[in-house]
Amino acid sequence: MGAAPSTPRLGAGGAAASPGAAEQMFAALVGGKAYPISSEFWRQLLELPLTQQWPRDRVLQACHAFAQNNCHTKHLAKILIHLVWCLQECTTDSSVSNAAYRKAINAAYISSIFLKFIIENAKTDNWQELSLDIDKDEKGLETFPSEQSVEYFLMRGILNYIGSVDVSPESCYLHHELLNMMLVLMSTQLCSGPSPEPKDVHPFLDAAMLQDSSTVSSVVQKLLLNFVKRPRIPLNGSHPAFSDDGGPGVLQRVGSAAANFVLLPYYTFNYLVSSNAEGASSQLADNSLLVLLILIHYRKCIMVNESIPSSNVYTSDLNTNVKDAPAFHDNPYYKALNNAKDSQYDRADVEGNAQNGLVVRLSFASLFDALGTCLKDESSVLLLYSLVHGNCDFQEYVLVRTDLDTLLMPILEMLYNASRKTSNQIYMLLIVLLILSQDSTFNASVHKLVLPSVPWYHERLMHQTSLGSLMVVILIRTIKYNLSKLRDVYLHTNCLAILANMAPHVHRLSAYASQRLVSLFDMLSRKYTKLAELKNDKVIKVISDQIEADSISDDTSTELHIYTDFLRIVLEIINAILTYALPRNPEVVYAILHRQEVFQPFKNHPRFNELLENIYTVLDFFNSRMDMQQLDGEWSVDKVLEVINKNCRSWRGEGMKMFTQLRFTYEQESHPEEFFIPYAWRVALSRGFSFNPGAINLFPVEIHVDDEPSGEQKV
Repeated sequence: MGAAPSTPRLGAGGAAASPGAAEQMFAALVGGKAYPISSEFWRQLLELPLTQQWPRDRVLQACHAFAQNNCHTKHLAKILIHLVWCLQECTTDSSVSNAAYRKAINAAYISSIFLKFIIENAKTDNWQELSLDIDKDEKGLETFPSEQSVEYFLMRGILNYIGSVDVSPESCYLHHELLNMMLVLMSTQLCSGPSPEPKDVHPFLDAAMLQDSSTVSSVVQKLLLNFVKRPRIPLNGSHPAFSDDGGPGVLQRVGSAAANFVLLPYYTFNYLVSSNAEGASSQLADNSLLVLLILIHYRKCIMVNESIPSSNVYTSDLNTNVKDAPAFHDNPYYKALNNAKDSQYDRADVEGNAQNGLVVRLSFASLFDALGTCLKDESSVLLLYSLVHGNCDFQEYVLVRTDLDTLLMPILEMLYNASRKTSNQIYMLLIVLLILSQDSTFNASVHKLVLPSVPWYHERLMHQTSLGSLMVVILIRTIKYNLSKLRDVYLHTNCLAILANMAPHVHRLSAYASQRLVSLFDMLSRKYTKLAELKNDKVIKVISDQIEADSISDDTSTELHIYTDFLRIVLEIINAILTYALPRNPEVVYAILHRQEVFQPFKNHPRFNELLENIYTVLDFFNSRMDMQQLDGEWSVDKVLEVINKNCRSWRGEGMKMFTQLRFTYEQESHPEEFFIPYAWRVALSRGFSFNPGAINLFPVEIHVDDEPSGEQKV
């Protein structure tokens, strides 16, 4: 970008920057001369319209120069401080000028480029390359809080703006730029290992955790409201903040080749070049959700014997049960989300806590509807999980809704299309269903809600089927898919656990769902029989290599044990329906009568015989009633169901053994952060956030050689 003059100038009388003058300004920014924070240079830099185009290699060269010289110029810290001052101007003034918006947007944009480059290429674990330590006695910093670090000052400024300023047509671009900058600031996590350690340093995330509770709650509330309201971003690109004369402005920074530029955070401006109005209007909402998810799942690790200050909320409590094991500071954003209240049904609480501002309040009805609309996105699924698992009030709200199909139909459709979803997404969906199925009211409600049709289910037409019957069908379908493709025991267990929780409350299960349930037992029993035969064969053939044979036999025994448990759970599910809900489920009786031969091989099996006693009590009862019928001609389905329905009404359950109901509950693993932190960042990357794959240590990534041609990029 050329050599910089000693005093870069915009032009005569402060006129608009010529391409040459703008290039001189950027050359000065990345050069070796340190400009004082009070220098007129910073005002001139931030007022640039930023329309000039530079080739990729020159921008890379500028980033390298900036990173190399920043250790003594401290230009990164200075531009970040100027950003906060610009944000304060945009927050405190009743009528914000276009120039103020432009300066704030440009400060966030320019600093994000260099921040991202330094983070991606840092060599030290403590981010010394950022060089955020600054001489606070420097002229111009008289009002800078002496007790605050630059990173704390920055995060306070950004979070205060996000939390206190409503999204409007005037402020939406600045909000969007700040949300993208938040992703850059928090991306230091991508460079750490999958398990948080005490040595990990995340300067900006840690500073975010130290903010006061009113700031935290306002940020969580605003991010949730952005997700719910999905504010529109103007598509015409005529916002006066970008160009005072109405000519080309900062909107033209992104060209068609933006995706080829690995340093420029092009994801920031996808909304500006999108031709899809829906995509454009949701970009701010999507990024708000990504920022929220990363904030709530962050965990700061310390050692138990580490001295802990008690002067702020961030370090008030520790979560550990093991002496000398790593422990974690409380996360105030996680707490704020878990304590969020429904603004429509919590008037007493609103009045009682109006003074302290510590509670996040929003309409649960709007949040419920927004989740139902957006659940096809992984980020929305992760938010739903976080709410139903952590927020008791929201979980209760969901459970009393009469239109559960709003939430459940998108979930079931995604499970139906499991082959196109990630395993993590399937886990999240199943865990949400498992948490909901722990409530008996939920299990009863899903069978009362009748669906006129299920257009996305292609194997057969489904008309007037209950939501509960559809859940049973989809869960069994997921088990069968898992058995043939994923072979994931954890996924199997979750599906069966949901079915077991639902079983005692089943009401008028459809014929198709009943058939699927019996066919599930048949499929698992055949797999069990094959494994049992394989084990027996290996026991007989242990002749030559004793150690190898023992190893193979152990593997077979483990799998056989797993399928034994699966079969027992399926039998307990059938038992629960027959024991507690037989009169209401004639189709289940028909299904086991129709396929009664599948139970025969296990009737005297020591592991299953007790669970089959009730099934055979039912079979004997209805078989005897069938035999008593004087029938002219052949039995038809309708005639069999007529006999079953008639005798269901007289069924008293005589001879049935009462087993303790199976009840499964969901509990998080002992170290959930090892799953949720990488998962949240995988979602962010899948949504367009770009990061150098070679710098990612949080999870394994495939690194591809980038041979794309370098096009001209607008900066």
